[in-house]
Amino acid sequence: MARHLATLSIAMTASALMLAGAASAETVTIGIGTQDTTTNTVTAGTVIRQLHLLEKYLPTDGKYANIKFELEWQNFTSGPPVTNAMMANKLQFGMMGDYPLIVNGFTFENNPESKSRLIAVAAYSPSGSGNGIVVHKDSPYYDLADLKGKLVSVPFGSAAHGMVLKAMQDRGLPADYFQLVSQSPEVGSTNLQEKKIDAHADFVPFAELLPFRGFARKIFDGVETNMPTWHGVVVRTDFAEKYPEVVVAYEKALIAANEWLRADPKLAAEKIQEWTGINKEVVYIFLGPSGNMTTDPAIKPALIDAAAADVKVLQKLGRMKEFDPHKWVDDSYLRKAYAELKLEYDAQLASTKNYEISGEDKFCKKPITDPRKSGEVWVDDEGILPFSSAACTLGAYADFKAKGKKIDVTYVFDTSHGIKLFADQAFFAVAGSDIAPFLLKKDAETYAAKNNGKVLGFDDAVKAAVGGGKT
Repeated sequence: MARHLATLSIAMTASALMLAGAASAETVTIGIGTQDTTTNTVTAGTVIRQLHLLEKYLPTDGKYANIKFELEWQNFTSGPPVTNAMMANKLQFGMMGDYPLIVNGFTFENNPESKSRLIAVAAYSPSGSGNGIVVHKDSPYYDLADLKGKLVSVPFGSAAHGMVLKAMQDRGLPADYFQLVSQSPEVGSTNLQEKKIDAHADFVPFAELLPFRGFARKIFDGVETNMPTWHGVVVRTDFAEKYPEVVVAYEKALIAANEWLRADPKLAAEKIQEWTGINKEVVYIFLGPSGNMTTDPAIKPALIDAAAADVKVLQKLGRMKEFDPHKWVDDSYLRKAYAELKLEYDAQLASTKNYEISGEDKFCKKPITDPRKSGEVWVDDEGILPFSSAACTLGAYADFKAKGKKIDVTYVFDTSHGIKLFADQAFFAVAGSDIAPFLLKKDAETYAAKNNGKVLGFDDAVKAAVGGGKT
């Protein structure tokens, strides 16, 4: 009887300890502010969320053995509201574009509870592509200068707003050159479609998305500012210092998301369309091979130097006091993630390579040697096929059409800046067998004049490709 009571006592004690352990388990909420429709940030937010990558890497042992993590994903349409939520401690992580990022860092400098630190880059363009200005497709305007006195909208405080300010300063335009008003991407898109505004400036992906959807035409691209543009990830320092392993886990999830994207960019574009509503063809122009954005978490010195230049733009307008972006960077968590994954961070930091279009041009029967002079045709039942030049791309397009193939979209590259374009939105300078695509009509006209050629739209350029330069 005594032995039975002793056994019962031990069992009750063990049960009590288990209950006590369960009761003492701590729940840590991780608030992450995403921008699902901002294509630059999808691998930093949407992909991690949808593939449950953060859960894969979150720590579970040591001091985390009795911690239960609860992820709260919150979606925003621009960066400034993410900063507001981070300041209110409703978010621990946030992602946004370059100008909102430096405002985030500057704003947190005066916060006694916590600072913010830049811990990763989501995606970047060394040339500044991504931000852009669009007009209605029927608009008579083809250049920034044409918009004098016109009504132009932009999400204030966004990366696109910064691009507009930089472009105006570069050209010596007064602050009242446009009637500049603040409108979100959704409002600006609707107003442009309904011709209530003359132009809309926006960040990734809207300057490509609106033309793709058939009612807009891009007249200015951020490459003309010759200033890198990028999106990144910030974290509150009070959270990062208390749970550094969680920040490292997030960095690993970001690395995994980028690897997933590059392993099958067509599938990735299709899934991102499903998750965000942004057309797969638009996702691909940014994040596919030779895309207009490079997904790379390493915090390049050139990007932080660009951020310092952005600070000066805002200071000239009286919107910011002293702020040094170089002191705001903290890549220690990213370095640790790379080390634990047995990857070389310093090599990645030094590299500015994107993954590029490659393979064999099956139409012109030659290898692709210069990705930025190549092209691609997305054929409905055959995939995304590469071609070695604009002429070969248009020739292949015509061949597919003649065979009754359904084509989703065709891509070529701007001759001046090497950015990826929708072929049906481009202007083509045609001189004999030479076919050179351009984003801007004025660039095509200049090239054609120098080469005794002419400027054609997409359909006529296709005919020229088939006819060997004759229309």
